[in-house]
Amino acid sequence: DSRALCPAPQPLGVMSAKALRKYKLVFIGDQSVGKTSIISRFQYDTFDDHYQTTIGIDFVSKTVPVDDGTVRLQLWDTAGQERFRSLIPSYIRDSHVAVVVFDITSRESFESTTKWIADVRSQRGNDVIIVLVGNKTDLADSRQVTTAELEARAAEQEIMFIETSAKEGFNIKLLFRRLATVHTAPYLSSAPHLHPDTRSLTPPRPMACCY
Repeated sequence: DSRALCPAPQPLGVMSAKALRKYKLVFIGDQSVGKTSIISRFQYDTFDDHYQTTIGIDFVSKTVPVDDGTVRLQLWDTAGQERFRSLIPSYIRDSHVAVVVFDITSRESFESTTKWIADVRSQRGNDVIIVLVGNKTDLADSRQVTTAELEARAAEQEIMFIETSAKEGFNIKLLFRRLATVHTAPYLSSAPHLHPDTRSLTPPRPMACCY
């Protein structure tokens, strides 16, 4: 009986292996939108104004505690330059989450998100969670893309969305905490949304997870 009060003891290594789930997150978007900075802020809690442009693909991982155990987030940082685009599909193909990043001070990078989302769907269909991230909210005076436009794009594509600042750390921990639990939340059976204006986990409308 699987509900027995005294199940046979298991080696510690086996129990740990069962508790540790791994999710692959691929970060995509145009060059200089802040993909590397978002990852660095989450991984090391640092920000570098003079970071080196990613060449090809970089990889880091971090274990995150969740309510029912731990999750290892495998973070794949891709280059935004056109010459590296051919490398990206192979990394999208087996990903659990695609994080599409744009710069709120760059209209061009926002318009490019449509093609990045299309690239994800061409590789994974609906078998991947997509989150649209508007980065660099610390540069609000130079904003070219409104929050309303971000929300409209997310609604149109039926994907998650949030605004962040890697420089100030705004919403970075929150973003990754939600992504660490998104596969186990009972109401996330279809494409959810991460709303930037509320911390509520109660879906306000069908197919919506807001925080």
